[in-house]
Amino acid sequence: MNAPTRLWVEGRTNIGPTASAAFPSHAPSHGPRRIAIVTDAWLPQMNGVVRTLTTTCDVLRAQGHEILTISPDQFASFPCPTYPEIRLALAAPGAVAQSLRAFAPDAIHIATEGPLGLAARRYCVDSGTRFTTAYHTQFPDYVAQRTRLPAAWFWRYIRWFHAPAQRILVATESIADELRAHGLDQLHGWSRGVDLACFKPDAPPPPEFAALEGPIQLYVGRVAPEKNLEAFLAGTYPGSKVVVGDGPALETLRARYPHAHFLGRRRGRELAGCYAGADVFVFPSRTDTFGLVMIEALACGTPVAAFPVPGPRDIVTDAVGALADNLDRAISAALFCDRRDCARYGASFSWEAATTQFLAGLAPLDQSADQSATA
Repeated sequence: MNAPTRLWVEGRTNIGPTASAAFPSHAPSHGPRRIAIVTDAWLPQMNGVVRTLTTTCDVLRAQGHEILTISPDQFASFPCPTYPEIRLALAAPGAVAQSLRAFAPDAIHIATEGPLGLAARRYCVDSGTRFTTAYHTQFPDYVAQRTRLPAAWFWRYIRWFHAPAQRILVATESIADELRAHGLDQLHGWSRGVDLACFKPDAPPPPEFAALEGPIQLYVGRVAPEKNLEAFLAGTYPGSKVVVGDGPALETLRARYPHAHFLGRRRGRELAGCYAGADVFVFPSRTDTFGLVMIEALACGTPVAAFPVPGPRDIVTDAVGALADNLDRAISAALFCDRRDCARYGASFSWEAATTQFLAGLAPLDQSADQSATA
């Protein structure tokens, strides 16, 4: 049976064991805030982290909050070794600290562990300023895979980076358990949402789908080694395999798997049509902390097949998909799910609810405000 251990929807735990004290409640204070968000992942990159942060900023601004983002597009930058699509900022010494002081935020959130996050952390620690962080990416696993060095080496950095944070925002209970195992327990749940005006079952499928043999098996996301795409493409389940997205492994995989259909990057309603037109959404990653594309596919009525690992294990239930160590077996089982159940479940994820969770997890610089909010 696929049973998520715990999931945050509308600011509370609604699946699995009762919430208990695993994630203390941090009620948000009232009224607009000045919130500084420091991130090494930002536009023009397009991935789950960037989409989460940009959408959260949009919702916060619509709610009347004033947001400062400190991101790589504001500085000279260079391509990340082994991951050139990511630009690493070359901020002048003190530049991040100066921006934070000038903005005079009510709360500081450090979203990533890169150069800008490191500069913001240094400012906060040196000045005794409270801050929160987030664990968006399985950084130790990603770097270990690319460098062939032990992941344990990089966990030392993760522990050091996040230890001074007032709270660490995490998307799922499985990731929270992993952080606890590494000595980080000041955790707060921050789920994810879906643009329900865009991702709906009635989105028209792309014309490329018309000639494909069913069942159509879809992957959406970066085409990169850490996404474990070959576990999907090398499968033998009958039908058509479709990949939407781009990335450094695209040409290699296109040549290696000529039977697969690579459609490139799609956005908005076109992407929704790809989800809605597929028979099953396949999520082969073993290292994602959440998997935003899974809930987008579900909102479009498409069941999910994945490995039983953190992310899928926290999201996918028997009613909306299947988890198995053999992806072909998961695909076969997921095809029996009722698409109406998938759409209802996917629609339960809203960005407004997720942003409420984000606000509740912030650590106001005025400690008295935080204490009164949690009293």
